[in-house]
Amino acid sequence: MPAVVRPAHSLWHEVIGFLFLALATIPVPSAIRTIRDLENGKGSLVRLVVTVVFVTIMAGYGISSFRRARKISRS
Repeated sequence: MPAVVRPAHSLWHEVIGFLFLALATIPVPSAIRTIRDLENGKGSLVRLVVTVVFVTIMAGYGISSFRRARKISRS
């Protein structure tokens, strides 16, 4: 049974990691637009900060999940 559980657990972490990294890339175009609007004096700094925090958290979870999958597959 452990021969089935370990690869499934590793695959689970890889899928979740991909999901979080995909979620992290979705607001990037909005952040670029917000930066351009800030340069023109129309943008919101709060929106940019919230977007950067969201991207950082989602990317962090994604990378962490891939690292866990690698750790599981090596053990």
